[in-house]
Amino acid sequence: MEIIPAIDIRDGRCVRLEQGDYARETVFADDPVAVALRWQGAGARRLHVVDLDGARDGRPRNDDVVRAILDASAVPVQVGGGIRDISTVQRYVDAGADRVILGTTAVKDQTTLMNAIVLFRERLIVGVDARDGAVATEGWTETSTIDATDLVKQLSEIGVARIIYTDILRDATLAGPNFAAIHDLLAFISGLPSPTQVIVAGGVSSIEHLRRLADLPVEGAIIGKALYTGDISLAEAIAAVGP
Repeated sequence: MEIIPAIDIRDGRCVRLEQGDYARETVFADDPVAVALRWQGAGARRLHVVDLDGARDGRPRNDDVVRAILDASAVPVQVGGGIRDISTVQRYVDAGADRVILGTTAVKDQTTLMNAIVLFRERLIVGVDARDGAVATEGWTETSTIDATDLVKQLSEIGVARIIYTDILRDATLAGPNFAAIHDLLAFISGLPSPTQVIVAGGVSSIEHLRRLADLPVEGAIIGKALYTGDISLAEAIAAVGP
């Protein structure tokens, strides 16, 4: 299972938002590029970078910082936040992003989603961000009436190869992943004609959490706050469960 450090950017700084709440922000570093190099130096094989301002505003807002991370990083980087059209996906790919994440667009703009699948295939990830089982959009500031499993079924049917499943109510809480919801989702996916790869995020705060996830059919786990607080050592996590 791949261990993927998260770098969330707001106003040019590296932050974490508890449960996606912009009013509950903790700043962990003023230089996200230095953070990226730190995680890379600790053994990260991939980085997860999100423009939080972009996610809420619907267009990239920390583009210079994201591009600086892409320029500095020697490992693959997946980028999300405010990506709402094909031209933005292409710009990030051209800038060096290994994968690009669509969230709101996957729910609200089927034409762009379908075009992205055709053009970018394995380089496309869809973020399935769930609050009490319902999909959230617009930087998690809106909650739709769409059930996460219904969205995953639709994504599988149209050829999305990989999703990131985030339980918003666990995100940046250090409370542990929602294993019940993860088990249910994986069981649902296993019954689909074309199962998607799943990366899990939200609540991971111990090596034991990672070991439990590694026993499941998940491709990777994104770790955020626990790395910044020191609850998890990245080197120890990689040694325990994988790259």
